Amino acid sequence: MTERHKTGSETRRAVLGDAHVDRASVATTAFDQPFQDLITEGAWGTVWADDTITRRERSMLTLALLAATGNFEEIPMHIRATARTGASPEDVMQALMHVAIYAGVPRANHAIKLAKATYAEMEAEP
Repeated sequence: MTERHKTGSETRRAVLGDAHVDRASVATTAFDQPFQDLITEGAWGTVWADDTITRRERSMLTLALLAATGNFEEIPMHIRATARTGASPEDVMQALMHVAIYAGVPRANHAIKLAKATYAEMEAEP
């Protein structure tokens, strides 16, 4: 295991939580192991591990980029991560309002719908 992979694994757990990472690890097969290594080292060991901006800011950027590019399937996971990154619902709404202006109201509207549902689920959990 490389140092970047180790850092990425630690960062991924800190942001997404042990339960999420454990579920992903159990579901990993020989087929998708190279992809898991790529995201662990590239996303989590490089971009998310950098301390130039805070995890709160990085969380807001990530959600805005996911919404702006229409990658909606990742939004609930990153909304859940806000509990660990420090991005508040108000922060997320500001990021998604930027999406509405710069990338389109329909994308922001759908992302807001997903965020609302995810926040409701999080509130209902013990």
